[in-house]
Amino acid sequence: MKNFLLLILISCSLTIFSQEIDHPDGNYALINGAKIWYETEGEGEPLLIIPGGPGNSHIYFHPWFSELAKNYQLIYLDAFGRGKSDRADDPTEYTFERDVEDIELLRQTLQYKKWNVFGHSYGGMVAQAYALKYPESVNKVILSNSFYSGEMWQANNNSCNYELKNQLPEVWDEVKKLRDEGFVSSSPEHQEAYALPSSLLYYYDGTNASKVRRDSLIMNNEVYYTLVGFDGDFIIGGDVSKLDFRQDLKNLEMPVLIIEGRYDRVAIPKWSINSKFRLQTREFKYRQKPYSILNMSVRVTLKRLDSNSSGNDDLIFDAQSGEKS
Repeated sequence: MKNFLLLILISCSLTIFSQEIDHPDGNYALINGAKIWYETEGEGEPLLIIPGGPGNSHIYFHPWFSELAKNYQLIYLDAFGRGKSDRADDPTEYTFERDVEDIELLRQTLQYKKWNVFGHSYGGMVAQAYALKYPESVNKVILSNSFYSGEMWQANNNSCNYELKNQLPEVWDEVKKLRDEGFVSSSPEHQEAYALPSSLLYYYDGTNASKVRRDSLIMNNEVYYTLVGFDGDFIIGGDVSKLDFRQDLKNLEMPVLIIEGRYDRVAIPKWSINSKFRLQTREFKYRQKPYSILNMSVRVTLKRLDSNSSGNDDLIFDAQSGEKS
């Protein structure tokens, strides 16, 4: 029986401390002729963690996801071109298809029969494509603040730029001036001027932005602009523009959890709620206070998905008390 669960959260991103963090043990796997870096932590059912971007390393999941290692073996991934993994000789080597295929090759290399897959933002698009193409390799899927089509990504662009125009008009005026002169998103001048503070877009409480763990490898803009297009912050292009999972999501038979921010300005609720119907979700609720993705969403719902629930229960849990509400 299909067991689709949808949870809409107010928390729009991961809250992660910025101090130095010890990474779990890592290693390289030779995948498609490239060295791909991954780190493993904990014991139990394997849970692959796919970062967003496209272009992000896995670092921003540290240290909070470590609590999941009490029950699961976490596999943090730096996909091709990200983090500590090899870079391409030519940016055209960065493709959405390769991101999907590399995951299956990594599973085979690590000799997991099946694993759970968590995808954040762009990583959620990879997770959807992977689960659709290799359902026999996937136990459960978690999609956090993700997108189901290039059209939805364009809505993200429009929402972000609306916020920029209205909240930071002085920045918007500078960006508009550059665009009038022919500069596009991938131009260094445009990137410097396009100062979108993460506190504006990704957080219910903007003060949490300073807690995100970062380093010099957190983002590869070459990967980003290859996959979303040379003007991807305004007009979606590249491989991402061609994606659309809406007609296929109903074919997923494994349990799927979708986590979205109630006030997310990126994966905006107007579009995210559509996943409820695409996945034939039985329960859909908004909550009006912040939650921690780690403390409640992933840990509790993975356990809950194991119960083969009919989906008729209210699966909204209070992050403070751990009680259902």
